[in-house]
Amino acid sequence: MGTERRLEGLALKVGPLGEHDRLLTLLSRESGVIRLAVPGARRPRSSLAAAVPLTQLDLQVVGQRGLPRIRQLRVQHSFSAVGQRLETLAGAQALAELCIALVAGDDPMPGLLDMVLLHLERLEQWSRLQPPQPTLALAGTVQACVHLLALGGYGLPLQSCCRSGSALIPPIGQWDWRCSLLAEEGFAIERQPGAAIQLNPSELALLQRLPRAELPHRRDGELMGPVDVWLRLLTVVECWIRAHLPRPVRSLAMVREAGRS
Repeated sequence: MGTERRLEGLALKVGPLGEHDRLLTLLSRESGVIRLAVPGARRPRSSLAAAVPLTQLDLQVVGQRGLPRIRQLRVQHSFSAVGQRLETLAGAQALAELCIALVAGDDPMPGLLDMVLLHLERLEQWSRLQPPQPTLALAGTVQACVHLLALGGYGLPLQSCCRSGSALIPPIGQWDWRCSLLAEEGFAIERQPGAAIQLNPSELALLQRLPRAELPHRRDGELMGPVDVWLRLLTVVECWIRAHLPRPVRSLAMVREAGRS
C-alpha cells in the first residue's frame, strides 16, 4: 500500500486527472508545492470532492514516489468567500499562481504557507466590505506579491540605485524627479532608456512602504494612494515577475481589470 503520511496545506490548483480523478497542486510546509492524485473526486457524492482551489486542507496521503494519492481529507478552512468580488478573487488566484512560480518542485519554503494564508484572510475580509472597496483589494494584492517575492528570494531592490549604488531616497515635492525600473537590474535614479516604467517621488515612497506588515494608511484611516498609482505599482510587480521568475502570473491581468472597474 505504501507509506502513509499526513499533510496540511493550501490547495493552489485543481484539474482533471483521468476520467474520475483530480490532480491537486498543494502548498504545504513540509513538502513545498506538491502534486497529488485525488481518486474518484469527480464522482457524485465522493468524500474527496472537497479538494477544490483556495481551500486549506488536512490530508492523509499514501505513496512517496510518482504521484502520491490522497486517502482522506478534512477541510480546515475554505476561502470561497473571496469569490464574492472579482477583485478579491483575482487577487487570491494571483497569489496561488505566484506560489507555484516561486517554489521549484517539492522544495519547502519556510514561512510561505503562513504568509499566503495571512493575505488570503485579508482578501476574504475585504470581500465582505459594504460598500465594496476594490482599491483596497488591489493594493493588498500588490503588497502580498511584494511580500511573497521577498520571501522567495526575488525581492524588489528598493533601497539603492542599481547603477550608481546611491540610496534611493525619493525627494518628495520635486515632481520632475524620476526613478526608472530596469526589469533585469533594479531601480535607477533619473530617466533611463529602456525603462519598463518610471516612478515619481511619491510613487517610489509608497512602494518602499510595502515590505512592512500593513498597508499604508493616512491618519484619517484612508488608504494612501489613488487607484491609478496602485495600478502603476502593479505594473512594477508584473515586470519584475516576468523578468525574474520562470513563469508569468497571468491572474495579475485580471487584478488590473478589476482594479480599473
